Amino acid sequence: MRPGQRWLAVCLLITTVQHTEMRHSVDSLNIDDSVFHRRNRHHHRHKHKPGQIIFDPAFFADRPEDYYPLLNFRDGMHLIEDEVGKDGAKSDWINMSNDQVGEMKDKKHHPHWPIKREAVIEGDLVLGGLMMVHERSDSMTCGPVMPQGGVQALETMLYTLDYINNKLRLIPGVTVGAHILDDCDKDTYGLEMAVEFIKGSISNIDDAEYACNATAVRKVISGVVGAASSVTSVQVANLLRLFKIPQVSFFSTSPELSNKARFEYFTRTIPSDHHQVRAMVEIVKKLEWSYVSIIYEESSYGIKAFEELEFLLAKSNICIAVKEKLVKDSGVAHENAYDDIVSKLLTKPRARGAIIFGSDQEVAGVMRAVERANATRSFSWVGSDGWSARSLVSDGNERAVEGTISVQPQANDVDGFKEYFLGLNVMNNKRNPWFVEFWEDHFQCRYPGSPRTPYNGQYSRVCSGLERLTVNNTEFERQLQFVSDAVMAFAYSIRDMHAAVCGGRAGLCDVMKPPSGADLLKYLRNVTFVGLSGDEFHFDNNGDGPARYNILHFKQVAKGVYRWVNVGQYLDGELQLDLKNIQFKWGERRPPESVCSAECELGQAKQYVEGESCCWHCFNCTQYEIRSTEETQCTVCPRGTLPDATKTHCRPIPEAYLRPDSAWAIGAMSFSSVGILLTAFVCGVWVRHSSTPVVRASGRELSYVLLAGILMCYLVTFALVFRPTDILCSIQRFGTGFCFTVVYAALLTKTNRISRIFNASKHSAKRPILISPSSQLAICAALISIQVLIVVVWMIVAPARAMFHYPTREDNMLVCDSYVDASYMIAFFYPIVLILVCTVYAVLTRKIPEAFNESKHIGFTMYTTCVIWLAFVPLYFGTASHVPLRVTSMAVTISLSASVTLVCLFSPKLYIILIRPERNVRQSIMPVRYSRKPPPTHPLPHPPSNNFKKAPCADKETQTDPADFKLVNGQTIQPKSDAEKKQELPKDDPKTQCNNIKTNANDKSSYTQVTNDKADTL
Repeated sequence: MRPGQRWLAVCLLITTVQHTEMRHSVDSLNIDDSVFHRRNRHHHRHKHKPGQIIFDPAFFADRPEDYYPLLNFRDGMHLIEDEVGKDGAKSDWINMSNDQVGEMKDKKHHPHWPIKREAVIEGDLVLGGLMMVHERSDSMTCGPVMPQGGVQALETMLYTLDYINNKLRLIPGVTVGAHILDDCDKDTYGLEMAVEFIKGSISNIDDAEYACNATAVRKVISGVVGAASSVTSVQVANLLRLFKIPQVSFFSTSPELSNKARFEYFTRTIPSDHHQVRAMVEIVKKLEWSYVSIIYEESSYGIKAFEELEFLLAKSNICIAVKEKLVKDSGVAHENAYDDIVSKLLTKPRARGAIIFGSDQEVAGVMRAVERANATRSFSWVGSDGWSARSLVSDGNERAVEGTISVQPQANDVDGFKEYFLGLNVMNNKRNPWFVEFWEDHFQCRYPGSPRTPYNGQYSRVCSGLERLTVNNTEFERQLQFVSDAVMAFAYSIRDMHAAVCGGRAGLCDVMKPPSGADLLKYLRNVTFVGLSGDEFHFDNNGDGPARYNILHFKQVAKGVYRWVNVGQYLDGELQLDLKNIQFKWGERRPPESVCSAECELGQAKQYVEGESCCWHCFNCTQYEIRSTEETQCTVCPRGTLPDATKTHCRPIPEAYLRPDSAWAIGAMSFSSVGILLTAFVCGVWVRHSSTPVVRASGRELSYVLLAGILMCYLVTFALVFRPTDILCSIQRFGTGFCFTVVYAALLTKTNRISRIFNASKHSAKRPILISPSSQLAICAALISIQVLIVVVWMIVAPARAMFHYPTREDNMLVCDSYVDASYMIAFFYPIVLILVCTVYAVLTRKIPEAFNESKHIGFTMYTTCVIWLAFVPLYFGTASHVPLRVTSMAVTISLSASVTLVCLFSPKLYIILIRPERNVRQSIMPVRYSRKPPPTHPLPHPPSNNFKKAPCADKETQTDPADFKLVNGQTIQPKSDAEKKQELPKDDPKTQCNNIKTNANDKSSYTQVTNDKADTL
């Protein structure tokens, strides 16, 4: 495209934007509507919907050269004049009044409204200013004057310029001026005003310099401060980017403006709403709300914030009860629209917390509807910076707004501005063309000579000019720091650029006449300074201001007196909130509950309502269940554990085992200790009297084995009563069976020997084999080794171990594994067999003569043992759930069995040894009535010494051989005759002389003389 053609396209763009009513001029060029979009209003800090651009520069770039029918400047001007001056008036497009054209159709009663005004400060470099001096209106282009965010923001810019030019004097020989316009908080009208800023900057399009009107001399705008509204900033940023004019906004917080691929020349001193939304979510979490409603305005400011809110709330498991839009871009809502929104909020009474992301004008409508619905105590609000601490919202709606917690970018007072502003009046502030309107609105009077507006006609009182602004009648905008910082940022960037390209020379060098927008932007993004608020300022990587927020709270500081107070901060992603200073309603400091369903009670789980992630019903878990971590299921506690009081955790059941300090254990150990002492006593007596006939007759070797077994029975008790471990369980498994095996193996050996001896005497006089003491010990050891083999194999196959046993849900018994499956029977099986065999032998030998009646004692022992163990079996298996009783019963049964054996077998002999020692002689063991004849009183004749030699004794053991005697009629014991003995022994056996009874050949009634000093009964 040739330069002339590009210039023409720009001129057409300017004309079309300024005169939007004359759309036929655009249609005559076949320019598509998508190039020009009229968008309605927006408030400061608020954003437009994505993708809405005022015009598309690519539209002109893509057209062929023959698309433009006008090829020269003069022809272009003829076209413009034809389109603008159809009524015959030949007016320059530059001097055309925007208010006269913009309000031509629907402002018939006020044809001069809005009155186009501009505040101009002369300077070597000029900054554009786009302020929302007037509020937005649906019926008119501009609404009433906006005192805080409009007039005060404009005065802050003027005050900061005075400070820079007169006090700081940052740039040697250079002053900074201003050209400030009003956008009426409307994006389309703001765009029309922004066109004024590019009229002197058309030369920035390419290297050539052109002007739409050669007769008009306009200064190039070096940068633009504004706009306040995010949606207006988006539209203006698209235009200024084309002309490479840097823009610094002070109230626009839309996150999309951080996208530098789209908004290359846009920066801002206020942080992005991305941080504000996070702060609001943190407040909701701090208040422990899980079910909230969201009201957001119908603009990019509200829509972008809602999208971010929805994501962060879902991430924090906070549900949204109601989602409602506030009319914004499509017009001004009627009061019944706000009533409908409040009615929908009331359908979710449990969602008492509500987030409102909107501007003050729309939020004020919501609060009025809350008042009308008498629902002032139904909601607690979390507000955005768009209406935080705004009198427009709170005035008259105090009861509805009370309790609000809002987020506001952290800003301090601009030093000296309050005094400056309170000192202004209509006489000393001629440079602000809107100050008279502000004065009339503030004091509700009509200033003499002021033009009539749609908003001052109702004032009947005339302003005297003596009114004064005071602290009591003036409320200041809290965020004026961002306006001042925006101006200061431009001033410092110009200073840095001047120092770099002009070498510090006073005045502007040629390079800065005008300064390059692209170069100035680089210096702008890198500035760091301390502003008039005293805070250090710098832009972040996205060209946004530092993320610092104050948390404000609207409450009654006294009955009926409401104030916005600071209750916290949000810095670097961390919320600091003073809950003690928060009062949601008068006398109510506790945050209201905002949940869909109350938390389930202890021992209950949740069943969610279909389609609702925060609403549920509660159901009870069973006795042995807890609520799982998912809170929707009940989980059964493992064996050995029980639910705690809260039914949220399974607590281990205290392990049950027979403790040594319990009464059961003390009783069992006491009984065993007595048995041990008695056993030791008997053993000591046996050792001391080992040579006496009674001890020798009882079989010393087997007696010691028997005493050792009895002692082990008592010792097993101690292995049973201590806390089970793998080692103790191994000892128990081995010891319980082994000690019985030792006892009953010895008894079986004894009974078997007696039985064999007397049974053999019935049939033959031959001496039985394996009846010597050493043989008896060998037999006993063999019987014991069988038990050892059984237990060793068992422990190899299934090693003993301590384990927890749970016979019921409420039991946790620490026992040995053999306790659980009754495998102790393996250890007891073999001893039981020995007991039964001993019992059988005891029955078989019950008729042995009285002199050999130890078999009767053994029989009584066996009978008693059987009775004890028959009583033990049901007691053992019947006390499976009572560990102390079960273990004690086993220990006592084992000790009792040992005691029976000890008493029955050893007490008769102890009686003789200790109490009746006179009976501890051979004659007592062999009474006279068992002999044929009493022994002679005269000495036997001695054979010649040379003919008699005593044969060596064949029996060198400790017992008399029962084979020397015979039974008569089954009862009477008589010594055998020599003839009988000679028949049994070989004739040449010299041993036949041992123990022979000397008889007189002439004595017909030969009598027996026992010469063996070891003769005794069994």
